[in-house]
Amino acid sequence: MSDHEATNVSPVTPWVNPLRSPQDKRLPRIAGPCGMVIFGVTGDLARKKLLPAIYDLANRGLLPAGFTLVGYGRRDWSKADFEDYIKEAVKAGARTPFRDNVWERLAEGMVFVSGNFDDDAAFDQLAATLSELDQTRGTAGNWAFYLSVPPAYFSNVCHQLQRSGMAKVAAPAWRRVIVEKPFGRDQQTAKELNEVINSVFPEKSVFRIDHYLGKETVQNIMALRFANQLFDPLWNSHYIDHVQITMAEDIGLGGRAGYYDGIGAARDVIQNHLIQLLALVAMEEPIDFTPAELQAEKMKVLRATHAVEPLSKTTARGQYTSGWQGSEYVKGLREETGFDPDSTTETYAACTLEINSRRWAGVPFYLRTGKRLGRRVTEIALVFKDAPHHPFPEGTRHAQGPNVVVIRVQPDEGVLMRFGSKVPGSAMEVRDVNMDFGYSEAFTEESPEAYERLILDALLDEASLFPTNEEVELSWKILDPVLEYWAKHGKPEDYVAGTWGPESANKMLERSGRAWRRP
Repeated sequence: MSDHEATNVSPVTPWVNPLRSPQDKRLPRIAGPCGMVIFGVTGDLARKKLLPAIYDLANRGLLPAGFTLVGYGRRDWSKADFEDYIKEAVKAGARTPFRDNVWERLAEGMVFVSGNFDDDAAFDQLAATLSELDQTRGTAGNWAFYLSVPPAYFSNVCHQLQRSGMAKVAAPAWRRVIVEKPFGRDQQTAKELNEVINSVFPEKSVFRIDHYLGKETVQNIMALRFANQLFDPLWNSHYIDHVQITMAEDIGLGGRAGYYDGIGAARDVIQNHLIQLLALVAMEEPIDFTPAELQAEKMKVLRATHAVEPLSKTTARGQYTSGWQGSEYVKGLREETGFDPDSTTETYAACTLEINSRRWAGVPFYLRTGKRLGRRVTEIALVFKDAPHHPFPEGTRHAQGPNVVVIRVQPDEGVLMRFGSKVPGSAMEVRDVNMDFGYSEAFTEESPEAYERLILDALLDEASLFPTNEEVELSWKILDPVLEYWAKHGKPEDYVAGTWGPESANKMLERSGRAWRRP
């Protein structure tokens, strides 16, 4: 769409791409007239992820010509200062090429407002600025407020948006709020946080970011399951022995020790990313992929999910010590700057969950995450039961393990299937072989970065990939018993950096004759 066509779209009526009919799947959806205010625009998340993602959306032609970006922060910046800061972030983090014409058009709509979160005058100035931009930039009263700030500030910002009148607007214009995790520390604090946000913004206008749900391979879980008859008959307890969901990192805390201490691996990853992956793997087929239907099926799964007892044997947690990470010798957690040596915060967490449903009864879901593990990988492995009978001679299957379907979320996005095949030769010998599908090899299109997809979806009012307040609270309900047990039972177990976690995690599975995959 040309600049001329974009500026001729009326800013006071709901925007429809004049080049695209609802049935035309060739062209992507493009956001209509709108702008975004980022609170915490000077933070790491905005600099590394949000600002590059916004530029990439503009570079791909998915933002309107009049898109306006307003930054709010304590720095005393001019418009030029703000532009220089964003330009530096974009050049460092954007995945698409830097183009002067795209940058110049985007920079025209950049504004910075200086103030604190409790500064009435600054928020009044922000409200006046948005009103002016609606007239000069054609944003039509449509604004998304991105809270890229710690949850402790959510209440202040929401209160100020309400007090200054920015949270409400007359239809057809809209106001939305985008919220970053963590969504509380437990179920009770999550409820309190939701009450604060929903007292200002209705739930339909709240978009809670879980960036894992924006990854292409996470969305491919639904395509794999529901677009292929091959998998659906086997996707149940009759054939699947257990499921392993892993998010492993090879990095340590680095400069995040102060933030991480008191949160830990379970709150940081299991409560949101891994439980959401569990819901997508285990849910029933939705009627369609509208937000309401998709969220309804996920919530059915979450209501039926619980931690398996006894927690002393079905959970594990640990803290990494110094060791070799590849060719580099790295220091241990308690030597990290800013971390309390006496802290019981875990950097490795694993738990066993079960789903009380006809499809999944008796199938354990093993969730694990950790830092300073063997390699960086996120995957979902569905491990199948052994065949009830084997006609092959004794000793011919010594190199064969269970059949596995592995959905690789990162870094080598794709799907792997492992099954037995005859070894060439005169003897009947069976060994495991892999059938491997890789995104980068199968498609020429480059997958969009997760924040690109999620920011665009929020501007388009497409809520399918955003957890609702009930989903968040149900996730905490599942995890809270584990956290409460850990809080009462001593310190985490040590594990050496570069390994795959503490010995207690291996014993979790060994008790039932199973073992963790080594990705």
